[in-house]
Amino acid sequence: MSIADLHARTLDESRRYVAGIKDDQWDDDTPCPGWTVRDVLNHLVGGNLWVAPLVSGKTIEEVGDRYDGDVLGHDPLAAYDASATSAAEAFRAPGALQAPCAVSYGPIPGETYAGHRFVDVLVHGWDLAKATGQDTRLDPALVQACLDVVEPEADIWREAGVFGPKPDLPAGADVQARLLALVGRTA
Repeated sequence: MSIADLHARTLDESRRYVAGIKDDQWDDDTPCPGWTVRDVLNHLVGGNLWVAPLVSGKTIEEVGDRYDGDVLGHDPLAAYDASATSAAEAFRAPGALQAPCAVSYGPIPGETYAGHRFVDVLVHGWDLAKATGQDTRLDPALVQACLDVVEPEADIWREAGVFGPKPDLPAGADVQARLLALVGRTA
């Protein structure tokens, strides 16, 4: 399965968590220190919105501040759906995975950018599930694919402050617990 397909599948999987957020949970804390449920979802939707312009060759300066602030509006699920469709279509477009993308940490191939978005969507989907009391068991195939993306870069991302400290794991921890630990979460 291509990284574009994994990313799209993860967007679909994470949608169930977005749909499961109750009206009184938007201000609840999440596993992301200092971020509420609404903050995490706003981050996901904003990240999704950036995909199409960056994959099409725009720079951060050209996009400007259009995705700053609240991108959820009054219907967060509809905002998620529209942004997920846009991001999935952008990565599946011909040539998108080979296109240079001018992300904040330098120009990278679309394939690498899709991998980073895949990680972001899967992990923050788990964050939303955890924060809102939903089933936190992720699709094992997606978890393994995500672990394959994260493992080679985990220390670099941790040093950059993207991931929190890695908690200790018990012997025999499953693949989901290993992934979550790598990104600074405790299952």
